[in-house]
Amino acid sequence: MTTAKAPEGRQVMPLPKNLSTVFLGGLFFFAAMACMYVAKDVLLPIMLAFFLKLLVQPGMRLMKHLRLPRVVASLLALASLMGCLIGLADMLSTPAGHWARRLPEGLPRLQQRVRIVSEPIDTMARLFLHAKSIVVGGKAPAPPAPATSVDFQQLLLSTVHHFASGFVWTFLVLFFLLIAGDTFLRRLVEVMPTFGDKRQVIDIAQQVEADISGYLVTITIMNVLVGVATGLGMWWLGLPDPLLWAVVAFCLNYVPIFGPLSGMLLFLAVGMLSLEPLWKAFMPMVVYVCVHMIEGEAVTPMLLARRFTLNPVLVIVALLFWDWMWGIPGAILAVPVLAITKIICDRVRPLAALGHFIQGERRLFGP
Repeated sequence: MTTAKAPEGRQVMPLPKNLSTVFLGGLFFFAAMACMYVAKDVLLPIMLAFFLKLLVQPGMRLMKHLRLPRVVASLLALASLMGCLIGLADMLSTPAGHWARRLPEGLPRLQQRVRIVSEPIDTMARLFLHAKSIVVGGKAPAPPAPATSVDFQQLLLSTVHHFASGFVWTFLVLFFLLIAGDTFLRRLVEVMPTFGDKRQVIDIAQQVEADISGYLVTITIMNVLVGVATGLGMWWLGLPDPLLWAVVAFCLNYVPIFGPLSGMLLFLAVGMLSLEPLWKAFMPMVVYVCVHMIEGEAVTPMLLARRFTLNPVLVIVALLFWDWMWGIPGAILAVPVLAITKIICDRVRPLAALGHFIQGERRLFGP
């Protein structure tokens, strides 16, 4: 490992010169990713429990100051999380069921309105295909194969069973993580050979806890405000069940970029299904986009600029990668995992160049 002289005022970053080291590091990375993909049913509850522990860490610290026993504090934190989830599910079961029953009846209306909007696009697509058939020649494209029947009841039961199993394991692991406290950190410090290594491990752990906990708490608070603003906007437009749409906006905002894009399509479909005249049907999407623009481009970056400066291109890549690896939970965890990677790289000298590469300018998102 050699280092080059940096210009005055800039930190010297070690760059690996031995190609075998880079090659072995790449092989280790791909092997680790393959193991994480295969073992996602085991690793995902553990990762979710770890990040939920960071989310409730401020509350645990407060209960520690109140001198509550750790088991009691852990039970209270777990009960609070489960109470919030069960309470939301109970409140939303009625409006969600109402929309589920209403959707089959409203599909013809939705298709008619979508046809009005998409008819010019379909016309251009048919003209393009016709021109292509004239230029290229040959046979007309074969009709698509008939879709195979799907046992929706079996698929629903399998999905519910998988979700319930992951939910139980996540909260079980979270409970024991809360009880354990700093045990794993103390054991890791004890096995470090030198005082410098011990201090580095403590520094990394404290920085990860402070930054990621602050990020999760800040994002949760901002998502609550986004949900409230969206629900008020839907109530102002006269859209039925504004509480449902407030919770939908709250949940979607946990997934950067992909969540808001899905929300735009959802609110456009809901507006098309519920509001008259046609121009007003676009207003739920417009209100949602305005709320998200204010939150995503002004408020949240201002609050997180000092704590997170990640490269937005790498954020997109991380979202795509973790969504492919672990689905929607992976997309939710993508930004915190990338932030933890940067924290570790910044404090481990051989990885300093990688940490500098992950770093963005001043904001998590935006120009």
